[in-house]
Amino acid sequence: MDSPWRAGRLTFGRRPQVLFGRMYEDYGAELAVFPPAARVLAIASAGDTAIALARAGHQVTAVDINPVQLAYARERAAGAPAVTGTAERLMAVGRIAATTVVAAWRPAAMVRFLRLDDPDEQARRWRRELDRPRLRALMAATLRPAGPLAGMLRPGLREVIPARFDAILRQRIAACVSRYPNASNPWIWRLLLGRERPDEAGAPAAAPVTGVEWIHADVIAHLARVEAGRYDAVTLSNVLDGPPPAYARRLREALGHAVRPGGSVVVRSFNDRPPLAGRPVEDRCPLWGTITEVVIGG
Repeated sequence: MDSPWRAGRLTFGRRPQVLFGRMYEDYGAELAVFPPAARVLAIASAGDTAIALARAGHQVTAVDINPVQLAYARERAAGAPAVTGTAERLMAVGRIAATTVVAAWRPAAMVRFLRLDDPDEQARRWRRELDRPRLRALMAATLRPAGPLAGMLRPGLREVIPARFDAILRQRIAACVSRYPNASNPWIWRLLLGRERPDEAGAPAAAPVTGVEWIHADVIAHLARVEAGRYDAVTLSNVLDGPPPAYARRLREALGHAVRPGGSVVVRSFNDRPPLAGRPVEDRCPLWGTITEVVIGG
């Protein structure tokens, strides 16, 4: 009933690592649905969402099962720069491979695509210039469960990859660029180019964030031991991607205990079927299959 995230690694090995140097979640989703000045629980991950929520005036507790990831998020809140995590290294390999088969994926051409602010034009460029047959063949060979990417992942995480993940990911990117202007979407820049938007990359460093409580724990264990109704809102990403069904049942029970009635829980998953029933929430990062708001007691 345990989580494969406990190992602190995406790939084989013994020592925990920084898995995510940056987060691939549009925290605008949380800012839109959480009440003002809420007591919020977040997965620490790379720290981006916890830091954004704290800057917005929320009282944030950030937990992570991976002690290395937790320490990294704490350092980023104190002003440390982002580093390259395992996920970024894997995505960088994929982007390099894409540049060898489709010229439009080369950095200079990709920058021109990402500077567009017309979703209709973006959708046309995606179909005509980027989503080409050679790219489809490359993605089919590498991203399906029998491909080399899945073979690198730890048991429990490799099973998360859908049978046609190559087609699914292409469809998610197509839907994203046809809906949101690239020029103002930092998550599409981060995913397709591996860089921050130029205005963000050149911005002065933000002031350190204080007041976030950082806790090394499994999220279920933490939720179960706090007083009833402690949190007004919770945000969870990937927590239910990999663990067995029994883990999801325990999480539902723990959320029912720790979140006040009427409180919101935002759940992101790679799967196209939401692991917890709720209403869909918008997120400008195309990686996610579902982003759901669950209302406790609703």
